[in-house]
Amino acid sequence: MRTLRLWICVLAGALLASAALAAQLTHAQALAALVQPDPDARLTGVDRLAEIGLMVDADRVIERLGDTDARVRSSAAAAVWQIWGRSGDPAIDKLFARGLEQMQSSALGNALATFNEVVRRKPSFAEGWNKRATIHFLLREYEKSLKDCDEVFKRNPNHFGALAGAGQIHLQLGNMRRALEFFRRAVKVNPNLEGPAQMRTSTRRFVPRRRPLHCCSNSACRPRAFSG
Repeated sequence: MRTLRLWICVLAGALLASAALAAQLTHAQALAALVQPDPDARLTGVDRLAEIGLMVDADRVIERLGDTDARVRSSAAAAVWQIWGRSGDPAIDKLFARGLEQMQSSALGNALATFNEVVRRKPSFAEGWNKRATIHFLLREYEKSLKDCDEVFKRNPNHFGALAGAGQIHLQLGNMRRALEFFRRAVKVNPNLEGPAQMRTSTRRFVPRRRPLHCCSNSACRPRAFSG
């Protein structure tokens, strides 16, 4: 029992030390830490960028979704969502947080009105469009949801959440080939997505393979030039 308590204390101390180190990193140091050979250093950089990272840093963090260390991959996924959720405008962030609370309480009508306001006031904020797309999906307004997903991709083409969501919508609409395309794109950005990866595998069965074009050496198969 005493040994177990000792290990718990050691682990807690290590976690506190790691958190303290991450809090001391500057923005530039956190970005540099992402490519260090030490996985603990990469993890510290990811955790720091989760706190202070800018939208332009998101793609750098996304690269760590393919990290060899499982801790780094997990933290990178959480950090990307935190970065995406910051608009750079405190008033918009407050409005965004209200919309999230309304979504969590299933007040979808109120949440829709809130995110309508978010995208009206800050149209450059991709995550505002993504959350409104999610609400439209929950309301089974699939075409509206797809349009909002398109707005997300214009601003954030690597948004694996919106890519997976668009795949789900096309699946609901019976567009298997389009669903498969979006699932593939989502997993390419974030290989750790289990749901879209499974859906990609199952959807592939319903998408017929295209027959390859065969070259023909026979002169009769060759296109003829137009004659006057």
